[in-house]
Amino acid sequence: MGADEVMRELVLALGGALFLAYALALVRRRSDASRETPRGGDPADLVQAPLIRTVTYMLIGLVVAVWALASMITH
Repeated sequence: MGADEVMRELVLALGGALFLAYALALVRRRSDASRETPRGGDPADLVQAPLIRTVTYMLIGLVVAVWALASMITH
């Protein structure tokens, strides 16, 4: 197993983790909307994940994972 193969596997894992983490944030977004800002909390704290940013990072993770998987298949 060469360093190139290990790097492709790491990039695949990173892309998959990024996609799954933001997918979970998107799923939890609905339950977070029902919560209010905690007492004494900073009003600037996010109550729920911003939709556009969450979807954008999900897509970036998906592209990275698919690219790494395609790279692993072709080599």
